[in-house]
Amino acid sequence: MPMALGTGGVLFTSRPMDRLQRVLGVTMIGAAILTAQSARADETVMVEDNSRVACVASEKDLTRISLIGDEFASVSKVQPTNPLDDFSVVNEPTRGDIYLSVPEGFRLKVLSFFGTTKKGYVYKFGCRIEAIEAQQIFVSNPLALAKAEAVTESEEDAPDADETAVRLIQAMASQEIVPGYRMRRSALVPVQAGDLTVQLVAEYEGLDVVGRVVRIENSSPAPVEITEGRIAPVDAIAVSIANPKLAPRQATSAYVVTRKQGS
Repeated sequence: MPMALGTGGVLFTSRPMDRLQRVLGVTMIGAAILTAQSARADETVMVEDNSRVACVASEKDLTRISLIGDEFASVSKVQPTNPLDDFSVVNEPTRGDIYLSVPEGFRLKVLSFFGTTKKGYVYKFGCRIEAIEAQQIFVSNPLALAKAEAVTESEEDAPDADETAVRLIQAMASQEIVPGYRMRRSALVPVQAGDLTVQLVAEYEGLDVVGRVVRIENSSPAPVEITEGRIAPVDAIAVSIANPKLAPRQATSAYVVTRKQGS
């Protein structure tokens, strides 16, 4: 029996190690076979919107197609002229899954149809038919899942009306582009309001609130102190004046946030 000298002078045989490696190798091969069989039974396909989904359908048993993070709302396929070319595709309403089955004597090799999801995504399916057991196919759209997760986090972290108004005023004062708001520059001419000349400069329209940037100039020969109540409408959520104390002919900016009509 061959011998080898290990670290520290400890003797061990090489043949038992070879046997152990062979046993481990057989075990690993068996695990790989089981994994391959499992992958065939439950298949996960990564897709994008409007992409083609290549899959394998059972020739004799049912094939279930399920969406991860979404549900099928409808399916569409061409009605063939020959009954031997027709197959069954059922949209199960409870879970939003699709079930496929082919009749005996079915002549085609691929099942072709479209699936539309409840979130508005459309996928074209091309399922190859094989003589295998009942199949489960899981369809995952990583971009759609990431988008849904971002929306959920945004809803969870959504600020209240006061915080929304404060953030909008800060963005308007910094002349920043505000996500979710449509900004319009104003072409309105200045109007006279007592000893003040007022002009709308810009408007930020969001889903629930509207922010306005107003230029205010002291057109009188005397100093003027501007109060929030003087320039803000009664439905204002927040008001900010850059410089409330104006010398003659001096101008400042004011920022007013109100609720959007109908919100």
